[in-house]
Amino acid sequence: MTAPPLSASRCADSLVFTSGQLARGDDGAIVPGGIEAQAERALANLVRVLASEGCTPRDVVKVTAWLTDAGHGAAFNAAYVRVFGDPYPARSTVVSALLAPNALVEVEAVAKRP
Repeated sequence: MTAPPLSASRCADSLVFTSGQLARGDDGAIVPGGIEAQAERALANLVRVLASEGCTPRDVVKVTAWLTDAGHGAAFNAAYVRVFGDPYPARSTVVSALLAPNALVEVEAVAKRP
């Protein structure tokens, strides 16, 4: 699959919008290991994009997550809690197919620059 025409993030005034982050490893492939490993990696990739814009998870105000199976919710929530502290960002979670083969989760965020 060729790279899609998108930016990892875009800013509008003090807001940072990220594109959906998949569980891609450094080689670009979806990491193995099931939903636990993919949730951790997708969220780590999201944190990396936020950092490139000067933000941390504490700056995130809204998250949207896509899971390929509703049964993955508990594992995703466990990884999510480790990244985002209370008060948690507003969040929408959708069950949907994903374009990337073998991907189980995708996550995007809106953050406010500190």
